[in-house]
Amino acid sequence: MKASYPTPERFILCADDFALSRGISETIASLAASGSINAVSCMVPFANWEKDAPLLVEAARVRDPRHGPLHVGLHLTLSSERPITRMSCTDADGRLPSADALMVMAHRRKLDLKEFRAEIDAQIAAFVAVRGAAPDFVDAHQHVHVYPGLREVVVDAVLEHAPHAWVRNPGDRLGAMSRRPFIDKAIGSSLHAAGFRRLLSRRGVASNRSFGGHYDFTTDYAALLPRFFAAPSDMHVVMCHPGAGHLDGDTIADARIREASVLAAAALPERLARIERVVPL
Repeated sequence: MKASYPTPERFILCADDFALSRGISETIASLAASGSINAVSCMVPFANWEKDAPLLVEAARVRDPRHGPLHVGLHLTLSSERPITRMSCTDADGRLPSADALMVMAHRRKLDLKEFRAEIDAQIAAFVAVRGAAPDFVDAHQHVHVYPGLREVVVDAVLEHAPHAWVRNPGDRLGAMSRRPFIDKAIGSSLHAAGFRRLLSRRGVASNRSFGGHYDFTTDYAALLPRFFAAPSDMHVVMCHPGAGHLDGDTIADARIREASVLAAAALPERLARIERVVPL
């Protein structure tokens, strides 16, 4: 007889970058099926999206109901990659600016927000066309959805096309961040996200209230993972990036493989129960 564990509704362990490559998608789908994670964030501009999406349907079908629902969301891809629509800020290779370059452009109000709104609309439409429903949540590759100007455009698009979705907030309280590893990276995300929680609240958009998962992609992941759950709110999101293979240009490919191995060791409810024996959640 299998042990019974509580469903971890308060905790969202989200694997980012589904559809970046087949190996990454297969790894994430396997973790979703086994209950090791309970959320998946999908990159729809990639050719793999339509081919890989059925993996999530099967994962949800075989997933143990005691592991809770599987949240499937949209990982808006607005930096470094090729967009779906034609955009004036792409380089000679058709790629969008890096996250750092985009941040500078956003603060200088140099972004064509109409173009970005059209691209966001196109990515939501591409998600719906394959999944048959709006995303359960929305976030963005490299958290660029919190940049000035872009944040308002993202919220407008979510309210129009996915009004029941929650939006990831990568910011958090200083006291909470100080209880997790890599506080410098967490503070950086929180500075970019300053005022984002107020915007979401004012517009009536649901969101997580605490966030973990920052690290350098080299430190011992097995030791770090339990600490990402420290100081949780009533909705705590932890990001992760499991995968397989070595995609050209993927600077965290080795870290993805290590993460996948650690995550596969336990279903999320079991992992949370183990953590709680040491640190009350």
